[in-house]
Amino acid sequence: MPVAPSIETLLDHVNAHPLPRIIDTDPRTLRELNRQMGATAVLPEPIDVGSVENTTLPGPAGRIPVRIYRPDGGGPFPTVVFFHGGGFVTGDLDTHDDVTRRMCRDVNAVVVAVEYRLAPEHPFPAAYDDCLAATRWIAEHIDDYGCRRDRLAVAGDSAGGNLAATVALTFRDEGRPLAAQLLVYPVTDFVGDHPSRTENANGYFLSTQDVLDLQHLYAGHDPALRGSFKVSPLRADSFAGLAPAVVATAQYDPLRDEGDAYAQALEDAGVDVFARTYAGLIHGFLNLFPVSPAADAAVTELYTRLKHQLRGSARR
Repeated sequence: MPVAPSIETLLDHVNAHPLPRIIDTDPRTLRELNRQMGATAVLPEPIDVGSVENTTLPGPAGRIPVRIYRPDGGGPFPTVVFFHGGGFVTGDLDTHDDVTRRMCRDVNAVVVAVEYRLAPEHPFPAAYDDCLAATRWIAEHIDDYGCRRDRLAVAGDSAGGNLAATVALTFRDEGRPLAAQLLVYPVTDFVGDHPSRTENANGYFLSTQDVLDLQHLYAGHDPALRGSFKVSPLRADSFAGLAPAVVATAQYDPLRDEGDAYAQALEDAGVDVFARTYAGLIHGFLNLFPVSPAADAAVTELYTRLKHQLRGSARR
């Protein structure tokens, strides 16, 4: 299937103005470019939710900024801890505000978006440590959030999908329950090669060279580190007992095959998995629902699936 028409228009603009190579660019410049590009796909008015609160949670290196979105009504609600994408180097609470507002509304859940530390100033394990600490805190203080002790989920896109997957693996190992995980075009493998990295190497917003540069900034080149499950969740020793998963990839994404491989590994281990490769879409489509009907339809399906996984008795 060809690239969705509305996204083809965006790609024409991006490809006509090539960006500098990531590894050679000041990370502050990368973050500003990311914000500028994201501004072209922002809703004219924010999606209404019950309330939005900016606060902090305790973390391993100081307070972790979070943004809490609460639905209308009195609850109790499920809770989703969300980790934004951006290659571990860019992205923040604002770049994904439309994404998390819509998640709160469509899933009817409290969403806690986490602003973890970014590479290269803070390489691995900073982001993982922050996301794990935030999720543990929320699990241990669930009465301050959605109140449904058995309905806690993690979610993220791209680098955030990696962080959600690694937190889910760690929670499994610690005997901490999760009700669901939503992984949208997740980074799952820092050591392997996959055909989609060649097939979609250039021209689709995220290039394979971008992937390699971002991986270097986050985790360096030590094979043992890059092959650990905390960096490459696809390399975990076991996937048994993990939370039910919604895994989404995009046809024109260099990360497609490693995301699909992760979904297959979960399914082979007996995990309840909904997996979809969205035809005609590219990396980053979660943020493109305001401007792309195809992305909007994909986000609708993903949030519906997550909501379905989070249904259950309201034990307190």
